[in-house]
Amino acid sequence: MVRATLSYLFDQVEPPNNPTRPLLRSQKTLVTLPAPRSALLSPSVRRAATGRPPSGVLCILFQNQIFWREKLQETKMIKQLCYKAAKELQNPLCFLTQQRGIHSRNKKAMELVAKGWSALKEVDRVIDYADRNDRRLIPLLRGAKENFELALEIDNMNTHARYWLGRMHLKYHVPGACKAVGAALLVEAANMGDPDAQYELGCRLRVENDYVQSDQQAFYYIEKAVDQLHPGALYLLGAVYLAGDCVKKDVASAMWCFHRASEKGHAGAAIAYGSLLLQGYEVPEVITRFNSNRSPSTGALRKKAKKVRQDPLVLAKEQFQIAADAGCDLGLRWLKRISDDEKFQQQTTL
Repeated sequence: MVRATLSYLFDQVEPPNNPTRPLLRSQKTLVTLPAPRSALLSPSVRRAATGRPPSGVLCILFQNQIFWREKLQETKMIKQLCYKAAKELQNPLCFLTQQRGIHSRNKKAMELVAKGWSALKEVDRVIDYADRNDRRLIPLLRGAKENFELALEIDNMNTHARYWLGRMHLKYHVPGACKAVGAALLVEAANMGDPDAQYELGCRLRVENDYVQSDQQAFYYIEKAVDQLHPGALYLLGAVYLAGDCVKKDVASAMWCFHRASEKGHAGAAIAYGSLLLQGYEVPEVITRFNSNRSPSTGALRKKAKKVRQDPLVLAKEQFQIAADAGCDLGLRWLKRISDDEKFQQQTTL
């Protein structure tokens, strides 16, 4: 706001150029303070140029003109802000600008993780035919490590990059590898909820060591991975329930774990589940609950409902087929053995 001109009325007249002239108390003078804007148009400048004080009406009109001009500018500014806010309210996606930035960082981090993962897959493909310390593998390992580190710099909450970087420190012979750093990264990724890290940490803690009692901690991380239906964790937990190691032996729970893991394409779980079916173990009710004839509300059998018993041989063949599709030779052997037994039974019946 332009500072208003302060007018002070004195009873005495401003001293003229002639000091001998008497002062007249009837005249009045206008004393003004300098204004930062529109100084050339201010009444004080006009008075200094003409030597005569401006009229009071002109001062009031000039001040009102400045006041209403500034009010008009403020009104235009408020109108523009209101129009912008109304336009943003009509578009609900305007509030996702920050989330869009976060999404772009996550996307860039996942691209780097994918590049590092591809390099590790290439190393795993040729590592069986080369020495562990082969120098030809170092460029691939170094590139994968740099990609995972860049992904963590872009998105520090990316658990996949943290898990793969920790696994590189623990498993691969990469320049600058450190077991302690790998273990710390693996623990952080597991605590952040990554199922692969939880499964890997549970497997590494489940070792025979007289000085470290880590079975319960390993079982804790395995259960966390099972809650997210990790196929490897499901298979391992099923093996624990089947063997009765650290827990009470429960074949039904083991079969449920093998069933859920085989649904995700785990070959070992499919073989174990099919073998248990061939041994005569019945399918747990928790698996067939939605296909059973019981009422979902009361749990009682429905009237006029026939109990359908599935052939365990057919179910076992389905599991072995899953293992064969996953590339397991044992699944093919089981399928061949079952087909040979069926042919032998047909020949004996004839």
